Formats: sequence, C-alpha cells, structure tokens
Amino acid sequence: MAADVSDVASDVARRLEAILLIVEEPQSLVSLAAAVSAPVPAVRQALESLVDDYDGRSGGPMRGFELREVGGGWRLYVREELDDLVSEFVGGQAPSRLSQAALETLAVIAYKQPVTRSQVASIRAVNVDSVVRTLVARGLITELFADAETGAINYGTTDALLTHLGINSLDELPHISPLLDGADEVGDGAEEGGRR
Repeated sequence: MAADVSDVASDVARRLEAILLIVEEPQSLVSLAAAVSAPVPAVRQALESLVDDYDGRSGGPMRGFELREVGGGWRLYVREELDDLVSEFVGGQAPSRLSQAALETLAVIAYKQPVTRSQVASIRAVNVDSVVRTLVARGLITELFADAETGAINYGTTDALLTHLGINSLDELPHISPLLDGADEVGDGAEEGGRR
C-alpha cells in the first residue's frame, strides 16, 4: 500500500514538472491541481517535495534551477547565482527590452505609487507620456484611479512586474535612500507613502 501512495506522489510530481517547464507565468495551486488532475493537498505536498529535491535536501545535488512561489503562484527560475551565466549565454550583449527612459519611469512609479504622469514627469524632468503608454501596453503598470479634484490618472505597478522581478510584493524592492547623496534631505522632503 505504501508503494502505491509513493507511486501516486511521484506521478503527481512528474506531471507537475512537465507543466512547470512550459509555463511562462506563475501558476496557482488550484490551477496546477486542475492541470494534473490531483487534489490541492497532494499538489502542495508534491511542490514541497520538488523544492526539497531541487535544493538538494533530498540527498541529491542542488540543481541549477529552483521552484519558487512568486506573485501568488509557482514557477521554475534559474538560481540567482547563475543569472550572470545564463544572461551571457542568452546574449548579454542584446539590447534590453525596455529603454533606459522606460526603466527610470517604471522605477519612479514602483517607488512612489500611486503617482500621476505629471508627478513622474516632474521627478524625471522630461515628458513621460509615450513611456507611460508603453509601460501600460506591456502590462507593467496600470491606471489605479482618477484624482477627484484634478481628474489626473494615478498609476501603479501590476502583478506582472512582480513576476518579472521575481518578488512577491513591492516590500521586497530594495530601499534606495541609502544609495542617494543627501538621503536625509530627500527623506525629510519625500511625500508620505512613497518607498524610501
């Protein structure tokens, strides 16, 4: 009987691996359970077993990839210490997918949200209209609400950004104030609610 339970658990883990190898977005427990036709508790146990296996806690070697829960779902990722190797292999010389202007605008929105387009333009000292449209089109930011007094749209980041960054929440973003010259003055004058 114990062999049968072990065989079923191994089969669930194998089917999960097949699904996890092809997904581009993190998958919830329920989604994975439906995909492999197994109960959620069995899927949860199989995922924990796979994490232990990939991390080398099951007696085997630590793998070059890991299984992480990110953005409310599970997905395979390259281990952080191998990021540079993979980047070089994939083509470290290839241009980044977002322009420098888009990355700077995205950073301002991530740290200051909710924030209006004019506030971002004021911080960056350039017009950001086209960059904001690009970020919205790529699903990295979204319109949160319109200001009651001015009608200005306030923007914030999406779960897709968390997924791309490999983090669960904005609280995991690094604090930037220690990296800034005159951080004390910046911190004293910063708006309440922005990340520092």
